[in-house]
Amino acid sequence: MSAPTNTYQTYSQVNIREDLINAIYNVDPYKTPLLNMAKKTKAEQTYHEWNEDSLAAQNTANAQIEGDDASADAQIPTVRRGNYTQISRKTVQISGTSQSVVAAGGSNKMGYQLLKSSKALNSDMEGIIKPNQAKAVGSSTVARNMGGLPAWLITNTVFNSGGTPAGANPTDGSGSHARTYSGTTVALTEANVDSLAELMYKNSGESPDYILVSPTNKQAVSKFTGPAGTRFNKVEDKTLRTAIDEYETDFGMIRIVPDIFLAQSGDVYAIQPEYLRVAYLRPFQTVPLAKTGDSDKKLLIVEYTMEVGNEKAIGGIFDTTG
Repeated sequence: MSAPTNTYQTYSQVNIREDLINAIYNVDPYKTPLLNMAKKTKAEQTYHEWNEDSLAAQNTANAQIEGDDASADAQIPTVRRGNYTQISRKTVQISGTSQSVVAAGGSNKMGYQLLKSSKALNSDMEGIIKPNQAKAVGSSTVARNMGGLPAWLITNTVFNSGGTPAGANPTDGSGSHARTYSGTTVALTEANVDSLAELMYKNSGESPDYILVSPTNKQAVSKFTGPAGTRFNKVEDKTLRTAIDEYETDFGMIRIVPDIFLAQSGDVYAIQPEYLRVAYLRPFQTVPLAKTGDSDKKLLIVEYTMEVGNEKAIGGIFDTTG
């Protein structure tokens, strides 16, 4: 069939108004789990320092002679740790004309672009605190870098020691050295998580509150079957439950949190938030920049670093296929 001759149709009509709704949809991910769970504190210098302490080793031969004079025991000095602050920023510049025309959803307005840029800046920060980079003082021509989380962890670590190169911890827990990843990755297993929980309990007396995993490793965790090797659903339950959001070890309950901003998707981090902080030398600021023409420019800037209070309270699984 066809339309009758000379039927006026939309195909030749030039005065049809656009059908553009007054809304903008953005589904880019911007959740920042590690930034959200880490405590906030203040930095006062570009090199932010703290003290790490430990008890003397257990002495099971501590039996004393009655009436004996007391002699001084050797005291363990604290270890002085530090990390450099890093400057991160976003700049928004919009022409006067762009701000004057009518745009759907107000996308041409400074406030909207600043809001979008602030979310992007938060995403940057979430990624910046987790790469395998050593801290660096910088110079007048090179930016300062904070040491990323993998560079601090040497005590509670589970990794693949095979492959070429073989996986290896940093030289020390000062953040001054990057870790070595194995040339061969392996799937995350229930035994890995159990080993990590055991290490953390032995070395800190506590169980982690959270484990951060990539989406792939979150699905791997959801396939864990427990000690019996079998998971059961109630017969009357018509919903198939395949996700594991909390994993109970012999040392405590751990919440499993998916994190899309892991610098290395194969990294798995066990976090005790009390011992991980983000220290701000300059909190988030919006700074109007000089007007040099027919546009407005604003700068979003933050200067911050990561404080690993005691690396024995944090752990990691590395070299997974995550």
